[in-house]
Amino acid sequence: MTQSTNDLPGANLPPDHIPNSTEFFGHPSGLHTLFFLELWERFSYYGMRAILVLFMVAAAEAGGLGLPDATATAIYGLYTAGVYLLALPGGWLADRLIGQQKAVWYGGIIIAAGHFALAVPMQEMFFVGLVLLVVGTGLLKPNVSTIVGELYPEGGSRRDAGFSIFYMGINVGAFLGPLICGFLGESINWHYGFGAAGIGMLAGLIQYRLTQKNLGQAGAFPQTSDGPDQTPKLWRGVWVVTAIAVAVIASVWTGVIRINPVAMAGGATGLIVGVAAVYFVFILARGQLLGFEKKQVMALALLFIFSAIFWSGFEQAGSSLNLFAERYTDRVLFGWEAPASWLQSINPIFIILLAPAFAAVWVQLGRRNLDPSIPVKFALGLIFLGIGFGVMAIASIYAAQETLVLPTWLILTYLFHTMGELCLSPVGLSAVTKLSPRKFLGQMMGLWFISIALGNLFAGLVAGRFDDDSLADFPMLFGSVFGVTVVGGLVLLALTPMLKRLIGQPH
Repeated sequence: MTQSTNDLPGANLPPDHIPNSTEFFGHPSGLHTLFFLELWERFSYYGMRAILVLFMVAAAEAGGLGLPDATATAIYGLYTAGVYLLALPGGWLADRLIGQQKAVWYGGIIIAAGHFALAVPMQEMFFVGLVLLVVGTGLLKPNVSTIVGELYPEGGSRRDAGFSIFYMGINVGAFLGPLICGFLGESINWHYGFGAAGIGMLAGLIQYRLTQKNLGQAGAFPQTSDGPDQTPKLWRGVWVVTAIAVAVIASVWTGVIRINPVAMAGGATGLIVGVAAVYFVFILARGQLLGFEKKQVMALALLFIFSAIFWSGFEQAGSSLNLFAERYTDRVLFGWEAPASWLQSINPIFIILLAPAFAAVWVQLGRRNLDPSIPVKFALGLIFLGIGFGVMAIASIYAAQETLVLPTWLILTYLFHTMGELCLSPVGLSAVTKLSPRKFLGQMMGLWFISIALGNLFAGLVAGRFDDDSLADFPMLFGSVFGVTVVGGLVLLALTPMLKRLIGQPH
């Protein structure tokens, strides 16, 4: 039996909960507010990400940190994983205490502070900035996506299309960020690039505050209530955890505690898997779910695994593929060498061009009852991703011959990665809002971002193997990523009938 719209998040809310429904390309007016907030937040994130590894491996004389590749990519993996890992407590805080709208606002303020800390030319401030970015994004990222889902109580293909439009806004920011921050960072001063990212986040915050009324009551209040007696206890717990975290960070900052980024990234992988497993078991065992809700949570748990596989490959963009662009790609245009970070804008260009087409295809197929199921879209995403790494395996054969390769190899790779991303990422966000029990919606969105955190950690560890000393091994390394992702997609296709039964989709 298919799921009733009454079982979807927000379906039984009063009319004043949902804002105007046809003011932004036929979608709720609140999508406008979230579209531009996420545009500027992603401008700041991807602009900073485009130069992060390049800054860390650059020699000290060039204004960088002079770190080895393995250390830099491990830090990159820890940072990007932390961004998504803190989405779980960020979702919990919104669900239980402050609501999604406030979580998004405070998260954006902390993100801006983090970028401005990176703009200070001190190594100590660099790590403080990364911590602030992790905390701020953990508050903002899961909750802005949750609010998007709340704008569509009717569910269906229209919500998938809404998420695709939202995703296009994300990628407008992701396109502009590397161009502006990358140019300032690589061509003038690394810290100017980080500062530009902070200015972008401020622009997003101003826009959000001016148009917040478009959201109505969507995400304005906590989703669950523990009673007035429990709220002070929950806040005390939050402040205790915050104090412990600040103490640990201060100990690392002052050198009392020394960490090995590579070893820490490896250990964090096991921690993330454990956290995710515990949360899924807790929700299934103690969440007081109905029968169909338990099945849908089980489906999300399986999709979690394949999401992690996808992002472990896709997030090579900011690390191994970024270094490949800098070291082994001919970037000379009319006698001028373009910044390597500019190639990070190729993926969002393809997203901007292809997202409307993908959104229209899903809607048209949905009208004909031919819309591919969620597992099939995920499998296609993994297979397209794998094909992209097959392209890189061929390109690296030429690079291993000490020949600079044309940028068309990376462009073709990003084309396939984009096709995979459009099959999986917006559909995954929409699936969480469709399949999650309402009282755990923010936390389930946080769990979903933990799968991305796990993928980012793997990505950072794998990228550490792509250094100059192992250039001859690049074809094998890229080929192994190709094999894992394509096989993962084929396995998911085989599991599709079982997953459709759990989700409640017809055969």
